Amino acid sequence: MKKRPLNNLDLTVYEETLSNGLRVYVIPKENGNGIYATFSTNFGSNVEEFSVNGKKKMCKVPLGVAHFLEHQMFEQEDGIDPMKFFEDRGAMTNAYTSNTKTTYLFSGPDHFKENINYLLDFVQNPYMTDETVEKEKGIIIQELGMYENNPYFKLRSGSLLQTFVKHPVRYNIGGTVESVKKTTRKDLYHCYHTFYHPTNMFVVVSGNVDPKEVISIITNNQEEKEQTEVPKITYKKYNEPDQCKNEFGKIEMDITIPKISLNYKMNISRMKDLDLRKFLIYMDILFNVKFGTTSLFHEKMLKEGILTEELDVASVRTDQHIVYMMSAETKYPDLLLKAIKEELENLEIEKEDLERKKRVYWSSYVYMTDDIRAINGKVMGNINMYGYVIDDDYDEIKSLNLLEMKKYLKVANFNHCNVFMIEPNRKK
Repeated sequence: MKKRPLNNLDLTVYEETLSNGLRVYVIPKENGNGIYATFSTNFGSNVEEFSVNGKKKMCKVPLGVAHFLEHQMFEQEDGIDPMKFFEDRGAMTNAYTSNTKTTYLFSGPDHFKENINYLLDFVQNPYMTDETVEKEKGIIIQELGMYENNPYFKLRSGSLLQTFVKHPVRYNIGGTVESVKKTTRKDLYHCYHTFYHPTNMFVVVSGNVDPKEVISIITNNQEEKEQTEVPKITYKKYNEPDQCKNEFGKIEMDITIPKISLNYKMNISRMKDLDLRKFLIYMDILFNVKFGTTSLFHEKMLKEGILTEELDVASVRTDQHIVYMMSAETKYPDLLLKAIKEELENLEIEKEDLERKKRVYWSSYVYMTDDIRAINGKVMGNINMYGYVIDDDYDEIKSLNLLEMKKYLKVANFNHCNVFMIEPNRKK
């Protein structure tokens, strides 16, 4: 068992890789409010085409298959409802799928051994029949319909569809009605046996636990299970262009004020001799200083009535690109777009602004140590994105400086962008 102290934080991550390849990470927090445990696979909606064990022909699966599989995992051959199992033991359970992973979790103060064993067992024992798959299709299609009526979801999904040309990140995590309808039991089992192998999965436990005990329980659980051959996965590589698919797109919905998103697409695969982590931090600071709720831009836009709420900045990242999506509700989209682009003509910020944001950054990490869910999320995100736990966040933040920031921002290319807009429905 390896110990990895998180620098300048009163936290230590204990790591163990089991004989079957499953990685276990434990972050004890004596005064933590209960226990938070996650069981994740590096399989999300971005996986659309892949091959296994050297096969030349790529297997293409329906869009949304990772999300569909997540739903199906709650079907159990013995008829026990996992939700009810955890509820009866004073715990909450849930699951979710992102672009890059699928996570199953529980949270609760008691019955840890029973709960962690059951979490591992139900995720590692799939039960799918043609009947359960068909039944789930209706549930998922209904879920997709709910999202289709959400203007914020449509603004994001529409932006990605207009921005990416080839990469599957442009599609909704849940897929489409058509892709859900054509998903088969065979598709689901093929993906399960490929991506739910212990070597592609990891457990993170945070809270009031003993690391040795946690690892012992999980080790005993895994040793009782048959070990299968490790699948050698080859993922399709998408030669995604730097240009956006379309420069402009719009739809109409039943809203009263237009919603707009300005999306900047940047290539991050050609950043030679630059630390990607630092680039992402510097970009986050730039957008926060320029457009955050305490910025002069925000104050001016509110005063002039161009903004009715804050300008939201979100990002979506693939192996080649990152897209920064700047979205807001506004009656004056043209004026807002003009103002944003003018603000981005000057990427320089003051030293005092950088130092202030560094303090805010570090404060957020310190506050995180009091939240076992946030601690778990930090470790889980590190493993999914980088393959290891980042233990030098403090040193990274402390080292940020204006001279280096200017160097990093020189590679920030704002030349490739588009606009996606939702207008009020005219047919009323």
